[in-house]
Amino acid sequence: ISTGTDVSLSSYDEDQGEAPCVPIGMAGFAAIVAYGLYKLKSRGNTKMSVHLIHVRVAAEGFVVGAMTPDMGSSMYKEFWAKPKS
Repeated sequence: ISTGTDVSLSSYDEDQGEAPCVPIGMAGFAAIVAYGLYKLKSRGNTKMSVHLIHVRVAAEGFVVGAMTPDMGSSMYKEFWAKPKS
């Protein structure tokens, strides 16, 4: 059902393409998880649950680290670099 109102999201533009942080974050996440699973047998006397939590936190941290510069750039362009009109 259309209400006739035009909804515009200024920060979303379909012509922009995909941000480079997305494939970098996905690749890093997959690499860290693969490495963590590879090292699962040689974890020493660490419990499996603790090892898996460390792998998860490292993978999530990489994704957040990959997204931060892109989000900072977007915020700068949206709020501080706008031409004054």
